[in-house]
Amino acid sequence: MFGIGFPELLLIAVIALVVIGPQRLPDLARALGRGFAEFRRATDELKRTFEEETRAARSRELREKLLAEGKISPPGALDPYPPEANAAGESSPAAAATSLPEAAVAAAGPEPVAVTTEAARPESKHG
Repeated sequence: MFGIGFPELLLIAVIALVVIGPQRLPDLARALGRGFAEFRRATDELKRTFEEETRAARSRELREKLLAEGKISPPGALDPYPPEANAAGESSPAAAATSLPEAAVAAAGPEPVAVTTEAARPESKHG
């Protein structure tokens, strides 16, 4: 830990017992334990906050880099591939992505017919 072995810890405990006394030593140990626990919580919180801020800064930098390179577009931006720029009337990638569900429905064929699980019963003569 701090280069302190068992013999050194034993010597510190004996000195603390002599200086503080046997009545107040358990209270002091409890207070030190609580203090160390609070210190650990505070350092963990600081570490977590630092990591979150670092992660957020990295994601901002990456987003700015991708926006600058034109690899992503912000919401509401104009289509970088307008239809008149495409050859032979092909749709733009953005338009193709939005019309994908309609194309999938058209390729699926006619709408399926609902099938009931009840068997058809012939009408009885008496009823």
